[in-house]
Amino acid sequence: MFLKSITILKEKITNTKDYPFSLPLIKNNEVIHFSANVTFFVGENGSGKSTLLEAIAYQCGFNTAGGGRNNNHYVEASEAALGDYVRLSWLPKITNGFFMRSESFYQFATHIDEVGARDSYGGKSLHCQSHGESFLSLFKNRFGKKAIYLLDEPEAALSPARQLSLLTIIKELSNFSQFIIATHSPILLGYPDAQIISFDHGQLTEINYEDTDHYQITRRFLENRSKILKELFED
Repeated sequence: MFLKSITILKEKITNTKDYPFSLPLIKNNEVIHFSANVTFFVGENGSGKSTLLEAIAYQCGFNTAGGGRNNNHYVEASEAALGDYVRLSWLPKITNGFFMRSESFYQFATHIDEVGARDSYGGKSLHCQSHGESFLSLFKNRFGKKAIYLLDEPEAALSPARQLSLLTIIKELSNFSQFIIATHSPILLGYPDAQIISFDHGQLTEINYEDTDHYQITRRFLENRSKILKELFED
């Protein structure tokens, strides 16, 4: 691991009523520790997973619209509002890495075409591949150095089979790289020995895979599909 912890600089926050400073994530937590090379952020939408991931990317010097330190492109609403209010603790500090932001990946692919950097992504425009293929092309060709990789919902364009492919890529790189991943995928969360941090209930809590809502709801649905659908659709 390289990134050991994140400290929320509460003394710098002057308006706790504005987003994202109104989030329970900010009110109820001060230091987040990392204990594994692969860490997952889980929780309901709006709990602050992406907000914290963007803040980490900002402090790493990565483009918060998606990319690394040398990717200069702009996407509206990609500013890291929490970026100046966290401190990262490293041992050792590294500068290599990438912030993968699923919701602005189209703009990132356009940026790569504009700067003529296709060779670093498999030699083919990311726009000339399916959404899922372009995601995997990024993972296979751009990832590989001793680095920290920040992934925001990488499963967005990946089929279950390709999510398994992503797990193999993470496994290959995890011996010399660190991953922090915000996800809703019960497949990705099944990565062995990963640290899983739940953002639900305000207080960040480290939980086991089998205790995540993602695992429990998916398992319940698969084992009792007819019953659950009946309960959902009944008046």
